[in-house]
Amino acid sequence: MAIVPNTVTTFAGAPGIQGLREDLTDVVYNLSPTETPFMTNIDRGKATQVLHEWQTHALRSPAVNAKIQGDDAAFSAGTVTVRLGNRTQISGETAVVSRTARVVDKAGRSDEMSFQVATKIKEVKRDIEAGLLANQARVTGTTTIAPQLAAVLAWIKTNTSFTGTNPTGDGSNARTDGTTRAFTEPFLKTVLQSIYSNSSEEPDVLMVPPAQKVVASAFPGNAQKTTEVTNKKLVTAIDIYVGDFSTVTIIPNRWMRARDALVLRYDLWALCWLTPMKTEELAKTGDADKRQVICEYTLEARNEVGNGGIFDLT
Repeated sequence: MAIVPNTVTTFAGAPGIQGLREDLTDVVYNLSPTETPFMTNIDRGKATQVLHEWQTHALRSPAVNAKIQGDDAAFSAGTVTVRLGNRTQISGETAVVSRTARVVDKAGRSDEMSFQVATKIKEVKRDIEAGLLANQARVTGTTTIAPQLAAVLAWIKTNTSFTGTNPTGDGSNARTDGTTRAFTEPFLKTVLQSIYSNSSEEPDVLMVPPAQKVVASAFPGNAQKTTEVTNKKLVTAIDIYVGDFSTVTIIPNRWMRARDALVLRYDLWALCWLTPMKTEELAKTGDADKRQVICEYTLEARNEVGNGGIFDLT
């Protein structure tokens, strides 16, 4: 087939039609993940100083307790509390948008500044989630060094399976990574048993990176296959692990390290705000508007003994 000479078309060149309107959908599609499972589920608290402190307490180990009739009282050492603390960390993002960019017609958003600020808030939330789960010790900070909070991995020491070295458990140092090995069910059983032996409360969740979620779902001791009749969908993934000492929900977290699996009790952690996340308008210095998303916070590790971890995983 051949086109008739001088046919007006949409193609470039004579006699190509002029004045075609732009066909741009008035939606911006963004599939970047924004879920923050750890930050969302732990408690909230308030910090009033850059060093936020709390106390823990533990009973002595059981012993033979038999007294002689008429024996005089002998006083044993008191069981005192332990004072712990964490530094606050400042996180933020900035946005600057020209006056022209704010007033021109745009597809998918009416105001470019509002769009940029909303984007920055989501990015900071992801940064906080990743930071809370990082292998990071607390840093006091100076005029040239930013203060940092001690993250989860700097607190958990009692109920662990690892090849490296545990931290001291007071937030002052990070874990030392060791040789990696495959994640197996006996590692998880050992940690759950240790938590039972050392804590009066059961953990809530086994939080794992995506690759380890696949591994945990294949543990033979908990393999299950159920069929959802409503949509005839075969479900093979394990979302709940029922062990000898506790039952935990298995959830993936894409922001944690690939080599860690954490057994957590949510109410033993708190995100404490010194300054909750807010947006501030910065001074104009030209033909543009400026905004700053800023917050200051810390992590309260209320008692690491109720948590655990399997570390150094391939």
